[in-house]
Amino acid sequence: MKMLLKRLFTTVDVKGTRNYLDSQKKFEIFRTILYFAVSISLFVAGYLQTGEKTNLLTIVAILGCLPASKSAVSAIMYLRFDSCDHRTAAQIEEHSGGLGCLYDMVFTTYKKNYRISHLAVRGGCVCGFSENGGFEESDFYQHIDHILKMDGHQGVTVKIFTNLSKYVERLEQMKALAPEEDRTGAILSTLKSVAL
Repeated sequence: MKMLLKRLFTTVDVKGTRNYLDSQKKFEIFRTILYFAVSISLFVAGYLQTGEKTNLLTIVAILGCLPASKSAVSAIMYLRFDSCDHRTAAQIEEHSGGLGCLYDMVFTTYKKNYRISHLAVRGGCVCGFSENGGFEESDFYQHIDHILKMDGHQGVTVKIFTNLSKYVERLEQMKALAPEEDRTGAILSTLKSVAL
């Protein structure tokens, strides 16, 4: 059991890394099961000890359902999305060297969720690739432009591609842009902070 826990928790990736959504999905499911198991075991222990449902451990078990339920909601959110396809990610990695990159980004709004498989940032240029062919670009641009401006990033251009060959072509073009490492890092931090 100890080995399983160690293996599970060492595979949880950092937000923005490749396979983040898949590893986070596993982590959230395991955590939810663990939290509910603790609550159920407390309830059962209290019932076996007193022979009644109304006891102090029942109250603790009910209170334990609060973080378990919160974890379940988080697990459901992650279950809705998949990580970037392995072949697609391999092809992108061939062309994204030297760029600030983020994988598996999900931006949520009140109306819609936007899953972007890969984002590349260099200076004031943000380009992304979505494996969702019906990606609603105009709504996403308004949303992300508002977020970037609120965080003090002015003059940032954003373009999301749904065609992989055009996207890798654009990645090669972005390598010619001035690095502006401070600006790139700040934009990457903002994007990570507002993504799932």
